Amino acid sequence: MRRPLLTALCLLCSMPALLWAAGLSEEEAKDGFVSLFDGKSLDGWTGDTKGYVAQDGVIACKPGGNLYVDKEYDNFIFRFEFKLPPGGNNGVGIRTPMGKNAAYHGMEIQILDDGHQKYAGWLKEYQTHGSIYGVVPAKRGHLKPAGEWNTEEILADGPHVKVTLNGVVIVDADLSKIDENDTIDHRPHPGLHNEKGHIGFLGHGDQVEFRNIRIKEL
Repeated sequence: MRRPLLTALCLLCSMPALLWAAGLSEEEAKDGFVSLFDGKSLDGWTGDTKGYVAQDGVIACKPGGNLYVDKEYDNFIFRFEFKLPPGGNNGVGIRTPMGKNAAYHGMEIQILDDGHQKYAGWLKEYQTHGSIYGVVPAKRGHLKPAGEWNTEEILADGPHVKVTLNGVVIVDADLSKIDENDTIDHRPHPGLHNEKGHIGFLGHGDQVEFRNIRIKEL
């Protein structure tokens, strides 16, 4: 009778370590968040699985193309950490179909070292970090220097999309007020009002790293 009790106690003692390995706090686990990355493999992910490598708790674009979570999501809170090299560029696709350009047939939330000198003088406001590409510009000045880890949260609840970077809200948009054919980049965005789709990382040729990737469905 003692062995099952000891086993249960051992499991309880190890739970904080297991949650940490999955990138979840105990509070997040209780609140309904689940990990999307086991810290060592790309199980549960699809797309350019050769262009990304999973090791030591990190998914790294080495560089690669688009890497998507297998499952589709409609309303959610998506949390992750990322680290950019100098001038680095990537993106988060949300509510996007696979096999199409996420920036137009879904939404692309920019991940960009937008203060780098190579972007000086030509970067559009809707291309800065955290922006909904081509549609909603983000507030600037809250990105950490290249080589440091940033925390980000993307909330998508119906037409409400909010992006929080390092604790600061940089986008808070009501997409119901935006015409998909009359956007600030003057290009059609037929996926802007998609009700659901895949979440993924959108590579643009740079070695961007991600960790502690978790989600809560709403």
